[in-house]
Amino acid sequence: MSYGSDLGEAYRAVGTTAARVLRGEKPADISVQETTKVEFVVNLKSAQALGLKIPQQLIAIANEIIE
Repeated sequence: MSYGSDLGEAYRAVGTTAARVLRGEKPADISVQETTKVEFVVNLKSAQALGLKIPQQLIAIANEIIE
């Protein structure tokens, strides 16, 4: 299982920041952006290989399930 930031959103934020720098803004004047969207991923294949049973409640709330 992993719980972390959405990479697509992170890449968009990097692109937006790079565009601002290329337009002439000073990097020191650009505020740090935190991720607002997170993903919960459950890897059932690895859990099975380790002999772990993942509760259905966790599987139900997962954004992505790797089988």
